Amino acid sequence: MLSYSSYILIALAALSVTCHALSKCPGASGLPGIPGRDGLKGLPDSLATKYHNALANLERRLFRLEAVLVLNGKIRKVGEKVFASNGKRVDFASALQSCEEVGGTLAAPTNEEENKAIMDIVKQHNQYAYLGIRKGEASGQFTYINGTPLKYINWHQHEPNGKGREKCVEMYTDGTWNDKKCNMNRLTICKF
Repeated sequence: MLSYSSYILIALAALSVTCHALSKCPGASGLPGIPGRDGLKGLPDSLATKYHNALANLERRLFRLEAVLVLNGKIRKVGEKVFASNGKRVDFASALQSCEEVGGTLAAPTNEEENKAIMDIVKQHNQYAYLGIRKGEASGQFTYINGTPLKYINWHQHEPNGKGREKCVEMYTDGTWNDKKCNMNRLTICKF
């Protein structure tokens, strides 16, 4: 059974996807991510107004819930990205699967601010966490899970040092990174 926080995170992810899709509607105006009346052409005025108001109300309510989760330390928000943990320690494949099942991916910092947000969760749980970074089979270089080159690195001194045997990356409680075998149990932190 999912926790209340998990349901909120799923709702936030769904809203984010919905708002992103709606913001691409031709003629969209109004609240960010919510189409204005121009974006609802073809609907009767009363229905367009009702639809617009319902979406605006939903966005305000989810914004308040997100603020509560941030205040209570349940999530960390950096720009449009949200980082959260279910508190479970699992191997890399299981951590990635857990994140993908709820519409996210394994957290991987692309800058210092994101690294700090992930580190805050690592410190809160006092457990090392896997990052969404792996050693590429073809290149032998570490890349994000989607295969793109790293934009930001924060390796611990003398790391990576696995000489090809350590293909995953974990974050220490000080925010630095270490290459690690993928079968160890580490904290799951997802990015939405």
